[in-house]
Parts: sequence; C-alpha cells; structure tokens
Amino acid sequence: MAGAAHNSGHREVLYVIACGSPLARHVGRLVDLAQQDGWDVCVITTPDGAKFVDQSALIRQTGHPVRTHYKNPGDPDVLPPADAMIVCPATVNTVNKWAAGITDTLALGLLVEAQGKGVPIVAVPYTNAAMACHPAFRAGVARLAEWGVTVLFGDDVIALHPPGTGEQHTHAFPWAMPLAALQTVSWTAA
Repeated sequence: MAGAAHNSGHREVLYVIACGSPLARHVGRLVDLAQQDGWDVCVITTPDGAKFVDQSALIRQTGHPVRTHYKNPGDPDVLPPADAMIVCPATVNTVNKWAAGITDTLALGLLVEAQGKGVPIVAVPYTNAAMACHPAFRAGVARLAEWGVTVLFGDDVIALHPPGTGEQHTHAFPWAMPLAALQTVSWTAA
C-alpha cells in the first residue's frame, strides 16, 4: 500500500522531482501532503527547478538534502532508494528529454532508471497553452503514458494557461491530485 510502513517499520520513499516552473515554489505543499500519507519524501530538482525552490525549507521539511546534480564518483548516495516518484511540475523540457531517453540531469537520470526498474511514476506537466501545442511535447506525453508513466495532463486535469501567466494560476493547483493518482498505480517494483 503506497505510503504505508513496511512490517519492519520502514516508511516507503517518495521522490518528488520539481522542474523549472513558478509552480515549483510551492512544492512543499506536495511534500506536506505526502508526509501526511506516511511517505518519507526526498526532493530532487532539475537545475532550473533549483532556482524556484527554497532548498533550506525543504531540507528542514524532509530531513533530506535537496539533490540537483549527479554525485561525484565514489561519493555515497545521500538519499534512500525511491519506492515511487512524482514529477511535479514537469516542464516541456523535461518531458521532451525524458521521452527521448536523455539523462543529462540527475532528475532525468533517476526517471529513466526508475522506468527500467518498474518504479511507479506520476508526472504532472505544467505549462502554458502555446508550449503544450508543440508536436514533440504532445508526442512525449503520449509516449510516456504508453510506457506506463501515469501522466496527468490536459484541460480536463489542469487547465492550460496563456503564455506568461503561469504564476497567476499556481494558487489553484490541485496538489493532492498526483498523490491520489499514485494510489491507483500498479506496483510492479520489487
């Protein structure tokens, strides 16, 4: 059961991956909701996502470092392995690279590897209406869904906003939605 403690008392680990979007400023809300559901939450950002988050606040909130870059060879892993992942907000850039298998950031490397391991992933693209029209993005969203990623996208999920207005719509974002979707994902990871 997602978020529940194992018999050993170990809480399942959720990686929250935040990309470069004004919505990322509020990712602590998702962390809080996930913690209330019993998850041990770790936050990973893309390099542009790091520009939006309050890393110190997230470290205090999670008890884990916020990771953005690959570790150096020989350095220990500082985060426990993920049992599930939520990518929120997922930008056009991240969706396009992820769908192409590009791993030039820690976030993308973790996502590509997690797919190969069968780790449940929920992705919530957050972009404007103009960028969402690009054929590569639409194809990437479809490809990720086809490959088993739970993709929450479309006007029926989160209304697309006009370019330059994303910040004005962050207050209405349904942070509980990706967690609810994660509850319905088929758990195939060992």
